[in-house]
Amino acid sequence: MQKSFDVIVIGGGPGGYVCAIRSAQLGFKTACIESRGTLGGTCLNVGCIPSKSLLNLSENYHKAQREFNSLGIEASRIKLNLSKMMSNKNKSVLTLTKGVEYLFKKNKITYLKGNGSISSQNIVTVVDEFKKKSNYQTKNIVISTGSIPASLPEIKIDENIIVSSTGALSFNKVPKELIIIGGGYIGLEMGSVWKRLGSNVTVVEFLDHIIPGMDSDISTEFLKILKKQGINFKLNSKVTAVSTVKDQAVVDFTNNESAKRERIQTDKVLIAVGRKPNIEGLNLTKIGIKKDTQGRIQVNKKFQTKFENIYAIGDVIPGPMLAHKAEDEGIAVAEIIAGQAGHVNYDVIPAVIYTSPEVAAVGKTEEQLKKEKIKYKVGKFPFLANSRARVNNETEGFVKIIADEKSDKVLGAHMIGPHVGTMIAEVALAMEFGASSEDIARTCHAHPTYTEAIKEAALAVDNRPIHY
Repeated sequence: MQKSFDVIVIGGGPGGYVCAIRSAQLGFKTACIESRGTLGGTCLNVGCIPSKSLLNLSENYHKAQREFNSLGIEASRIKLNLSKMMSNKNKSVLTLTKGVEYLFKKNKITYLKGNGSISSQNIVTVVDEFKKKSNYQTKNIVISTGSIPASLPEIKIDENIIVSSTGALSFNKVPKELIIIGGGYIGLEMGSVWKRLGSNVTVVEFLDHIIPGMDSDISTEFLKILKKQGINFKLNSKVTAVSTVKDQAVVDFTNNESAKRERIQTDKVLIAVGRKPNIEGLNLTKIGIKKDTQGRIQVNKKFQTKFENIYAIGDVIPGPMLAHKAEDEGIAVAEIIAGQAGHVNYDVIPAVIYTSPEVAAVGKTEEQLKKEKIKYKVGKFPFLANSRARVNNETEGFVKIIADEKSDKVLGAHMIGPHVGTMIAEVALAMEFGASSEDIARTCHAHPTYTEAIKEAALAVDNRPIHY
């Protein structure tokens, strides 16, 4: 007899497992299918979480090696034990994946291990590791299968010499030379890790700037800081070929303006040119679910495909490929299925780059507002003038707040500096409630804290910062 459910979620990543938990909380008999063998998806297993572990550990190593003595913390014989560092990372990941499994048990969610596909509007097929097929009946299906690394034409990722972010998280030794193709979030985070641990890092980027889509003030400042840290950049350059010779790689690229050709030999190449929806094997074409030109599933405002009971969330649909965006969509879909008003505010989704210093943003950039012909005003405040940043020797960067010229409503915030990945939440909350820069400026902030820079930037919108 076929086992039946109210909701089956295909994919156990941040969007999928959160959707499953919220569905169960709402009283639905819920199952979640995951092929990886562990829950948490790319983010938890080979993405956001392990990368943050290495970013933190490599930053501690760098500080111990380069900064402690000058601060009165005398340390000698600082030595890198890469295998122990990787073991620590893996332990953290395992603990968190087991944590998600516990949440499934707590909420009585059926965990189906294997590859899921949609056989019909109400039937999901699961093929387990032993190739055994099982069919499950369900009232609702949620597709949340995430994304996979994209590559460039004719460049094959082998996860040995030419790697994706997955391979870059598991090097067994520090590469002497590391070439990163792509100057976005993933490439710069991984570049920071391996630079701190001793690699000579070069980033090759097709555009004439890094972190595409971020505010240009942030991009410019960030590039300056990363260069100061010793990362090399080849901007405005097109990679034409990547080949392997014995245990090394050769990267050929051409400058887009001068047409000058260059070749660099390297130990490892990280392909960090973005990600693409992971939808192979879902049987979408056969059942008639449409995709756009970028391979993303087409959905309406309620996340429904052409079938009102088949939904899609996360990296398989348009929008930023961020774990927290997928989580919010997962909650929204569960509530929509329950007849509630599930909703995601796409104007207030923060983005963070976890380098040192961190980069964070929410809302509109100046470039977007100019394009949309919206009049605005700007307030900026440097961490150099923040007392907490001063005493902690973390003075690089600034906070920038953009507000509507007439209404003073906050339209965006862009930050580079210490702990801004956490600080951005204050502005996101303010924007969610339609706050003005004056509202932020009038809110008492504890002293001495990094968040005072947000208050000062809000004051600067009207040209009245106190400490700058």
